[in-house]
Amino acid sequence: MSLRIYGNRQLKTLPGQETRPTLAMVRSALFNIWQGTIADCRWLDLCAGSGAMGAEALCRGASVAVGVEQATRACAIIRQNWQQVANETQTFQVLRGDVRQRIKALEGQQFDRIYFDPPYESDLYEPVLEAIAHLQLLASDGELAVEHSSDHWSAVTPSKLEICRQKVYSNTALTFYRSSI
Repeated sequence: MSLRIYGNRQLKTLPGQETRPTLAMVRSALFNIWQGTIADCRWLDLCAGSGAMGAEALCRGASVAVGVEQATRACAIIRQNWQQVANETQTFQVLRGDVRQRIKALEGQQFDRIYFDPPYESDLYEPVLEAIAHLQLLASDGELAVEHSSDHWSAVTPSKLEICRQKVYSNTALTFYRSSI
């Protein structure tokens, strides 16, 4: 399977149900919301899947993209996709492993935009949002977008983060956070 991103660029995805690419409608809406803030930003893509969100950020001028993904085959696809779209001034890194463990390797770094898209029925939401807050991964003027089901969501609000907006797109929703300190 393949998908297209900004500039009509085609990306690879894994076959089957191993990953769930973010719908084009949701991807487009997110980048419209964050329009004007992607160029030169530091981007973190958690549960990156095919890396489409990070690839889109790189296409729109992000200076750094870091992805965390558990599936080995998906990590190879992310690297291929990001290599295809990144220019010589942009850097990217893909970390393989459980997001709850790998996120700790990012301590001391800050990101302007964070996109977190775990499997909807997973138990990852609370521990990962808590880790983002505890490790202070979100820059003071940054935003974090969490993709989740619009049907089954209990908003998690760690100390140091606050919800600043929510958007619903059919069965998918995005909850946006910013730093509260």
